[in-house]
Amino acid sequence: MQAVYKIHEKDNVIVAIEEITKGEKIKIENNEITVLADIPAGHKIALTNIRAGEIIRKYGFPIGTAKENIAKGSWVHTHNTKSRLGELLEYRYEPDLPEETTKKTYEFMGYKRHDGKIGIRNEVWIIPTVGCVNAIARELETQAVQYQTPAIDGIYAYSHPHGCSQLGDDQLYTQKLLSGLVQNPNAGAVLVLGLGCENNQIELMKKIIGDYDENRVKFLICQDHEDEIEAGLSLMKELCSYAGQFKRETCSAQHLILGLKCGGSDGLSGITANPLVGKISNKIIAAGGTSILTEVPEMFGAETLLMNRCRSKEIFDKTVKLINNFKSYFMRYGEEINENPSPGNKAGGITTWKTNRSAASKKAALQLLKTY
Repeated sequence: MQAVYKIHEKDNVIVAIEEITKGEKIKIENNEITVLADIPAGHKIALTNIRAGEIIRKYGFPIGTAKENIAKGSWVHTHNTKSRLGELLEYRYEPDLPEETTKKTYEFMGYKRHDGKIGIRNEVWIIPTVGCVNAIARELETQAVQYQTPAIDGIYAYSHPHGCSQLGDDQLYTQKLLSGLVQNPNAGAVLVLGLGCENNQIELMKKIIGDYDENRVKFLICQDHEDEIEAGLSLMKELCSYAGQFKRETCSAQHLILGLKCGGSDGLSGITANPLVGKISNKIIAAGGTSILTEVPEMFGAETLLMNRCRSKEIFDKTVKLINNFKSYFMRYGEEINENPSPGNKAGGITTWKTNRSAASKKAALQLLKTY
């Protein structure tokens, strides 16, 4: 296996696929490079001489600028690279849509629910309205295994610390999150478990949940029963019987919703897992499905890639607003705008670019403070 990898023809850095020792000679594109430092796997090596202030390119895009002259074969990382971020930017809509722009047909084996949603799993869930009943929920989870059939993929209690003394929007956010779990099609059946004295009363939860199938969703208030475990198991038996009726069927991929979350990223993520996830997202979207991105600050510096994928000017404008509003949020509180990498990210080869905001950026921040 080749020890290094060049991702894009425009790149002036390459990625070490394995650890490389100082003094080793590597060949790439008929170009021999003497490595000038020990290079950990996943880290970057200068493919050419890079002058101070010159753009450093990876994936064919700028990822920063050189803080100093960087010799060919040098280790390129936090010590000699700085961010190009730090200001609110103006963007132009330049569509660059992927190949999968026309709707295609893909199928998967899923569980069709009575409300039209499709699940990829068939589980039975226990959702506490308040953290005070977490232990009861876990006990029901353990004892209800006796009712699990081969058609049920698992029985799970979703413990959490909320719902007791919450008020206003704080409580509403908890209710929305829990109601989302209740309505999730991966649950063939759900037991909503309350205590009775909490702020997040079951009757309030029902209003947030909205319409529901009474055979699929059951409610239990523990303080209404002398033996809440016995009462809970009786309901779990009913719910398992209901969920056990579902069988996998052929379903269109237009019903799939893929949630993407940044994990323990390193310098190899962009040439291994991430491209695969991107290809899968393209195919799901082409079939009419949905792919959801999170962690807006981690898009900083690569936001134009997303903006150019917007299918209309209207969506582009919303994306610009999303990015700049989040940057404004950072600036309002005096925080630096950067790619937010963790120590583990850095150790794996993702470069940190601590930003020193320019005078223009500080002026913009002050103006925003007047607005809010």
